[in-house]
Amino acid sequence: MGLFSAPEFKVGLLVLIVSGIIAGMSIKVSNDPAGLGSSKRAHFFMDDASGLVKNSNVRMAGIPVGTIQDIKLENGMARVEVVLKGDTPMTKSARVEIRPNGILGDKFVEIIGGDVRDPPLVSGDQIMVVDDRASVDRLIGEISKITKSIAQVADNIKAATEGDKEKPLGRIVDNIEKLTTDLATLSAERKDDISEIVLNLRETTDTINELVTDESPEGFKAAWKDALRSLKKIEASLDNVEQITGKINRGEGTIGKLVNDPETAEELNTAIAGINNLLDTSNKLQTSFDYHSNIMANTGEAKSYLNLRLQPGVDRYYEIGIVDDASGSRERLTTTSTTGGVQTTTVEERRFQDRVRFTGLFAKNFYDLTVKGGIMESSGGVGLDYYLLRRRLRLSVETFDFGNIQVRASARLNLWSGLYLTAGGEDLASKTGGSTAFIGGGLFLTNDDLKLLLTRLPF
Repeated sequence: MGLFSAPEFKVGLLVLIVSGIIAGMSIKVSNDPAGLGSSKRAHFFMDDASGLVKNSNVRMAGIPVGTIQDIKLENGMARVEVVLKGDTPMTKSARVEIRPNGILGDKFVEIIGGDVRDPPLVSGDQIMVVDDRASVDRLIGEISKITKSIAQVADNIKAATEGDKEKPLGRIVDNIEKLTTDLATLSAERKDDISEIVLNLRETTDTINELVTDESPEGFKAAWKDALRSLKKIEASLDNVEQITGKINRGEGTIGKLVNDPETAEELNTAIAGINNLLDTSNKLQTSFDYHSNIMANTGEAKSYLNLRLQPGVDRYYEIGIVDDASGSRERLTTTSTTGGVQTTTVEERRFQDRVRFTGLFAKNFYDLTVKGGIMESSGGVGLDYYLLRRRLRLSVETFDFGNIQVRASARLNLWSGLYLTAGGEDLASKTGGSTAFIGGGLFLTNDDLKLLLTRLPF
């Protein structure tokens, strides 16, 4: 007990407590040099950091919100690191303005918080926009340029007045002097001509005076009176226009109702909007023509296609066309007979000469896959298209004529500016060996291609 009550112990304990408080405060300040509470750090780059002092205040709206922690050289530029209070409102669009602090060349950093709709600026980020408005050197440099320009102008004026013809202003003064000399010479040599010109001008003014003072029925005064009467008629017409506009403003008549009745105006706006939508849709409609011809391997005959595609949007299109098949169409007849208890099946294939057939399809696009269906070669059918190689290669499978199933598989490779090659097989579901391979080519023209062709035609 004596030890704890001794004065030396009490003094030592007090020293330890005070030292602990000082150490805690030092650690707190070193961790948060901007002040009490949390802090965040940021940095920015400048070409010239002269006038900025380490540990000086950083302000926002004139209020200190932090300090300059360090100024150092990095990649030939001044890197200024600042420590700010944690609650300082700053976003990614924040900027720095270097402003003068008196007339002795000192500067301070002013933070502009940025647009509140932008993401917040986190600790350690760079402030990208720096506006150095406090550069006295820059101002002095600009003033020096102005004074130099004024001195050059003064030198030019002096040289011009002294007759220096090597400079533009001297040449202008010399040209003016020559012009005045030529005018003096001309007036002296052409004195009689100038007197004649003056006499003609006098005669012209006398003639104008006679026309103005003529009081005959066909004279100027009578014509002037007729013009005044016409002006009165115009005033009467304007009065009528005023009456009509007054009726319109009061909502009288059809036009008045159109202008003043909100319901009528709304109906008119709806009608106009519908017309605009219709015209806009027609403008967006893409039209293209497709012609290609295939050579059949088994017969050596050609089968040609001419199609018109109407595409109101990127996700769908309509296609109509005609097909010219040199081999005509075919029909299979299956006959089953029983002889002596033995059943015999006979398949007969007939060919018809209906060379021309029609196509009408609706297609729906799903990214690189297209599903289509409708009329194929004058019979019902469906098909699938799949695009590869950035839509340069198209693989297709089509089936139609479900009473006598026809299956066609093909590949189409775009070569250049609408030209393409095709290859594949037809009638692949044939059980009688009627299937055949084919190869061919074609041309695909869009709206832009047709416009270009029309502009190139020699009309």
